[in-house]
Amino acid sequence: MIQTDILIIGAGPTGLFTVFEAGLLKLRCHIIDALPQPGGQLAELYPKKPIFDIPGYPSVMAGELVDNLMEQIKQFEPGFTLNEVADTIEKQEDGSFIVTTNRGTQHQAKAIAIAGGLGSFEPRKPELENISKFEENGIEYFVKNPEQFRDKRIVIAGGGDSALDWSIFLAEVASEVTLVHRRNEFRGALDSVEKVQELKHLGKINLITPAEITELHGDDKLTAITIEKEGEKQIFETDYFIPLFGLSPKLGPIANWGLEIEKNAIKVNNALDYQTNIDGIYAIGDINTYPGKLKLILCGFHEATMMCQSVYQRINPGKKYILKYTTVSGVDGFDGTRKEAEKAVVKSID
Repeated sequence: MIQTDILIIGAGPTGLFTVFEAGLLKLRCHIIDALPQPGGQLAELYPKKPIFDIPGYPSVMAGELVDNLMEQIKQFEPGFTLNEVADTIEKQEDGSFIVTTNRGTQHQAKAIAIAGGLGSFEPRKPELENISKFEENGIEYFVKNPEQFRDKRIVIAGGGDSALDWSIFLAEVASEVTLVHRRNEFRGALDSVEKVQELKHLGKINLITPAEITELHGDDKLTAITIEKEGEKQIFETDYFIPLFGLSPKLGPIANWGLEIEKNAIKVNNALDYQTNIDGIYAIGDINTYPGKLKLILCGFHEATMMCQSVYQRINPGKKYILKYTTVSGVDGFDGTRKEAEKAVVKSID
């Protein structure tokens, strides 16, 4: 059985940063994730997508952010159980928890941090005849490697941030980018909408609104689509069609753990420590909900920090923790390796 202080369910950016904050408090962490590698959606869905709202980074690729987080937590030596799903949980008499995965791997922890992002997810697909025929043969639901679309003709459908962001990014990669949305108004960030309009005027993006894709054409591979605008249909030749209508999140087995759920998210106490209705189980990042919740990576980082302070008090009742800035205290691994090395150097000098 794997034993740890905090068992983190979810290896996305919030889960990874939890290891760092816990490490500063000398708390050990182990992470479970259903994916075969750390990083969550950032690594699995859009590793080459730029992120603009991480403090200190005007722009950072999603995959690069994951790499940096992994480097940051390496000194604290977290354990990983990857490609397995947290299935059942049992609370013990001493207040600890035993979590068993779908493959039977057991973990015992003094606290649980659910950082599963949107949970398990699948893309929302448009209702088009023979769409499955062209999946991975011209239809892509995620952009994992932008170079796949180098000098290709691309049609993107959607009105949210992903559709806008990828239209902007791929305008410098593809030979032709067409963005189709069923409304004239977009749901994404205003600056992204303005950038798309600017690229439209520069002739780098074909913007078609209000319109919908109604038909797919091709034999073994997608070669064209039909776009209907105000009752008129027109066929556009294309190499790729990328429908970006968001993800359908599912909590999976976690939904059966007795947690208070609201609209497919876990309710937490944000006034204190992001604890759920079950003492010792916390939920941080996109998977939780509370009044005023913002689904941003930087908000998940804040929630992880506050949660770790609460777990420290839970594990060390009555013990006073004095917060020190890392610029003053430095960052020592939980095993005291650096301090031991310094002692060894002093001893050798003596």
